[in-house]
Amino acid sequence: MSDDRQRRRQVFTERELGHCRDRRREYEHLAARFAAKEAVLKAFGTGMSKRMRFTDVEIVNDRSGRPRVVLAGAVREFARRHGLRQLDVSLTHTHGLAFATAITAWEGRCAST
Repeated sequence: MSDDRQRRRQVFTERELGHCRDRRREYEHLAARFAAKEAVLKAFGTGMSKRMRFTDVEIVNDRSGRPRVVLAGAVREFARRHGLRQLDVSLTHTHGLAFATAITAWEGRCAST
């Protein structure tokens, strides 16, 4: 397996790779998904920890095309343990730029001021 393919599989799930491979601007779609994964982990207040993997945060599209997040592994366990109630993500990309925003709602948490 090439180094590039191996690196991609450390960051993206097979479903994500397949979705992006079918798009005209594959790399922009991959970049947006990477940005979304980072946004989710930052919204959790954790960033990447030793047990969490980028593939534990999967960005998929529902039938209407809206992106949604599927959590697995240590990330899913963190979310369950800390009372995650809602997680929404928005992605956008254009030539050379990709952005994503993640918004979370937690049971019993208040934002600090």
